[in-house]
Amino acid sequence: MAATKTIKVKLVRSPIGCKQSHRDTVRGLGLRRLNSVRELQDTPAVRGMVDKVSYLVQVL
Repeated sequence: MAATKTIKVKLVRSPIGCKQSHRDTVRGLGLRRLNSVRELQDTPAVRGMVDKVSYLVQVL
């Protein structure tokens, strides 16, 4: 059984003042406060979410 690939995503900018859909995307990634880090499965859906809010997050 192959190990699933993961990516680490860190919230580096505040979503305050952004579009509501972008704030919802940040919450959907599981990021709550600044500098919070989540390890997520590397799927096309997650990559699309990260791409949508790329100005708010950093991939580690």
